[in-house]
Order: sequence, then C-alpha cells, then structure tokens
Amino acid sequence: MKLPVIKHLTQFIENNDQDYIVETIEVLENLTELESLKDEELDVIGELISNMYGALEVQKLIKEGKDKKTALNEFMQRVLGSIDK
Repeated sequence: MKLPVIKHLTQFIENNDQDYIVETIEVLENLTELESLKDEELDVIGELISNMYGALEVQKLIKEGKDKKTALNEFMQRVLGSIDK
C-alpha cells in the first residue's frame, strides 16, 4: 500500500463518490480471473485493489469524525501493526 495513492483516492472519494471506487474494485477483481494475465500484471492489479480498499477505510474513519490526517495515520498504523505480527 502506498500512502500517496491512498491520499489521492481519498480526495477523489471526497470530490465524487465512493461508489466509483467500489465499482472499480469489482471490475479489477473480475479482471483477475483472466487466465492469460501474467504474475506481474496480477501484482499491479492487486496493489491497486489494496490501495482502493485502503482509501475506503480512511473515508470510513473520516465519516466517523476523524480529520483526514488522523484517519490516514491511524489506518497506516493498523496496516503496519498487522504486518509486524
């Protein structure tokens, strides 16, 4: 996951609607079923999906009342905490 990408996607959600991200995730997940995709291509799609889910989580924290910076930091701490385990 890349924080700059998550920040950018979070801004996109604020300017538009999270439905765009949800629908894009659905398209990308469907695309992963294509047998002719190479591992590198699947890795890129997986990274995009991860960042989009991350942006949705950050947006959820913002809706709960946290400011954007706090929401981003809290989310990244959770991610890093889960990696350390």
